[in-house]
Amino acid sequence: MFPRRPARSRRSSPGSRPPATALAAFDRRVRSGAMARFLDMYDWSYAFEFEENGEVILDSDHGTELSDDDVWSIGCDGGGNYYVVLTSGRVALWFHEEQVIEPDTQYDNLDVFLWSLVRYGAGRAGVLDLAAVEDDFRSLGQPGALAPEIGLLALMS
Repeated sequence: MFPRRPARSRRSSPGSRPPATALAAFDRRVRSGAMARFLDMYDWSYAFEFEENGEVILDSDHGTELSDDDVWSIGCDGGGNYYVVLTSGRVALWFHEEQVIEPDTQYDNLDVFLWSLVRYGAGRAGVLDLAAVEDDFRSLGQPGALAPEIGLLALMS
């Protein structure tokens, strides 16, 4: 079950904060220890050093090699794939088997990504109406939510 929203927090909608502000707030929460493991994101994978661990990061063209300076790991999906924030502010999934960031896994920014994950989890837990969450995903049009077989919408069924 989802914990109650702390009294001092405020509601927000995706995109209500500039990407840098959202990332800084997320970073503070994770580093303070206040970010509990939730929605299949594990804090041990936060700020994962790909190069230090012998991992390659290929851009979505499957040829351009990126460095740790190009991505910031914010969590793992539990299957070895990492959610990363790109220098553009977009969030994408790095697939460990291919060592590549696929374009059809991306979200516009951290706010939209986290908002989507919370809605996904609440829908699966029965806190929110599943059909309403599915409609929200379709109206937002985020590739990471809509991707066949791997998007949040596909995982909800």
